[in-house]
Amino acid sequence: MGLLELRMYRYGQAMPDQNVDQPVLMSMKERGAGQSVIEELYRLQSAASARSVFDRIVGNSPLLSDAKAWYTGALGEIEVGRILADLPAGWSSYRALPIGTRGSDIDHVVVGPGGVFTINTKHHRGKNIWVGGKGFLVSGQRQHYISNAESEADKVTRMLRTHLPDLPAVIPVIALVKPKQITIKVKPDRVAVLDAGYLPRFFRKRKPLLTEAELEILNHLVDSPTFWRADPRVQGAEARAHFAQLHRDVRNAGMARIGWKVAGFVTLVLLIRPTFDLALSLLGTH
Repeated sequence: MGLLELRMYRYGQAMPDQNVDQPVLMSMKERGAGQSVIEELYRLQSAASARSVFDRIVGNSPLLSDAKAWYTGALGEIEVGRILADLPAGWSSYRALPIGTRGSDIDHVVVGPGGVFTINTKHHRGKNIWVGGKGFLVSGQRQHYISNAESEADKVTRMLRTHLPDLPAVIPVIALVKPKQITIKVKPDRVAVLDAGYLPRFFRKRKPLLTEAELEILNHLVDSPTFWRADPRVQGAEARAHFAQLHRDVRNAGMARIGWKVAGFVTLVLLIRPTFDLALSLLGTH
């Protein structure tokens, strides 16, 4: 009996169909950060036309308008995944965990001695963040991040308590990627809101709540694709390869635009310099 079979047998979960053409997903840790977002981005970008030589020269963005938010979101989740690689000993992180029936997912779940945490990533580079209880503003625009994070954590709590009835409630976290400033006027009752860069420190400071036996069960559960009712087939490699190329194209387009701006500035200076020199010479004659 393989590892996945053993886990499903242990928790009374049905065996998946073994007759699949693709490799079987043995662990949720095989899913990369932002995988669900990257797959949706891939679907949206499939409608994009091939970029022309002119587009590449002038630096036109390869992103379709509908795909820009998904691209930004993917970058944020990948950055948080990188940060969570520095978790303290005894802590584990899982990425892009499907939940519900509408294609939604949890960006990251962290399991450790201090409990279970759902992390909702928000990539608001250079934005001002204001938090007051359940109120959440991004550059003055109201968002429903607090209630959404609470709902997400509650769902995971209910799922886990079917196996561990006395498990402490899952703690929701909103991780902000590269904001300009975070102002917390009133701390939310249940949700931790912090700069993503402080996540490792946040977990190091948590007081132990779980036993080693509970941690073992939790990690087996969260790591099992059947617990999340995930498609048991390994998917997403093509989408990840597409994202890597798209990311390079976006960066190259940005560099091209910067190059044109610098060239324009230099040209302007060269054009006005004769006039400037003439003006100085005229002033010098008086």
